[in-house]
Amino acid sequence: MLIFVENITNRLSYTFDFIFKERDLTYEFTTNKDSFENSRVPKFNYSRVSFDKEIQSMLPSSILFREGIYNFSINKGLFYNEECLTINDKTDPFASIFYILTRYEEYNSTLIDQHGRHQGKHSVLYRFNWHHQTMCDHWAEDILEFFKEKCGFKYDKKIYHPQIIPTFDIDKAYAYKHKGIIRNILSYLKDLWTKKKDRLTERKLVITGSKKDPFDNFDLIYEIQRRGYDVKLFWLLGNYGKFDKNISYKHKRHIRLIKKMDEISTIGIHPSYKSNSNDFFVHQEIERLQKILSKHIRNSRQHFLKLTFPNTYETLLEQEIENDFTMGYADICGYRAGTARKHFWFNVMTNEITRLKIHPFAYMDGTLNEYLKMKPEEAQERITALFMETKKFGGDFTFVWHNDTINNYGHWKGWSQVLEFTLRLREVVK
Repeated sequence: MLIFVENITNRLSYTFDFIFKERDLTYEFTTNKDSFENSRVPKFNYSRVSFDKEIQSMLPSSILFREGIYNFSINKGLFYNEECLTINDKTDPFASIFYILTRYEEYNSTLIDQHGRHQGKHSVLYRFNWHHQTMCDHWAEDILEFFKEKCGFKYDKKIYHPQIIPTFDIDKAYAYKHKGIIRNILSYLKDLWTKKKDRLTERKLVITGSKKDPFDNFDLIYEIQRRGYDVKLFWLLGNYGKFDKNISYKHKRHIRLIKKMDEISTIGIHPSYKSNSNDFFVHQEIERLQKILSKHIRNSRQHFLKLTFPNTYETLLEQEIENDFTMGYADICGYRAGTARKHFWFNVMTNEITRLKIHPFAYMDGTLNEYLKMKPEEAQERITALFMETKKFGGDFTFVWHNDTINNYGHWKGWSQVLEFTLRLREVVK
């Protein structure tokens, strides 16, 4: 496919690579009017320049040809068979892909919650009820179908078989064990003060060895890996704080557990809540994990999904992190970047494609149960719809659980069936 443009930019290349190269298709830009007019290959004019009426054309939004961040008026319009964004009154599916894939709207966003996170319910995707769809892929395929019909471009839609990738955040390895005398005494007094008799009894049974710690579900994760799944763990090793409550990274049992789980999974860092306000802690926590495992750590997911553009990703790049798995929301399910495909992060501030690869996830356990207040059966229906998106439009079906949520403990009673349902989706959904 030959595309005429007035200027070739990084933003333009990034967007068209997603449309074409992600689907093993080829394209070429040209700024030469004569060669474009004389070419006999399928062609499309994406510029303000006028050509013969027989050549399909679109007046582009300026977003792919500018630098920096601007405030645009965002509405929706129709291009071919799919609704897409209208940016400053220009309906443009190419600009729509860039706007959503790069999370353009989150730069300098003030629509944040008490944890400083951009909320899904304030996103453009949620506003138009598109958050549960891989809209960037919808637009890409709509564009290709348009080129096929109007420009003679050869294109056949692929059949996808998404890989199911279970990931687990290890925020608190144990509920009661290995926390030290002071933390145990304070927790005991708190339970005594709040009259939580069940917790007092359970704490005593676990510490004395009469009962298994309710968060110690690593055997279940081990079994998931044995079934052939590519399990990924993200381990919190930050200093103790209000939102960072794992046991000490120095504890011998903790170290032994991390090393054991490294034998059957890929372990990444889970940068602490505190680290978001001080880059030094990110470096410190990565060093701790690298020392325990004697290897370079390549994967990361933010604790509390605290993600701020561009700061968070710039910090991860400085620490030589190669893959980030934070791309999703806490308050809603769906596709934050409009795709389930892994893709390189584009820094809108510097206008550069970076080497950091983004791995979107479709849902998190706490979103379904704690934010959306769903029943397990409702959750399974929502998960099926999300999986069908990846099956139809491509990508990996990645999802987030925690070691303390997978064994029907407390308010997670009945939820282990939801995890098992997700793992078996390829068998369930034909």
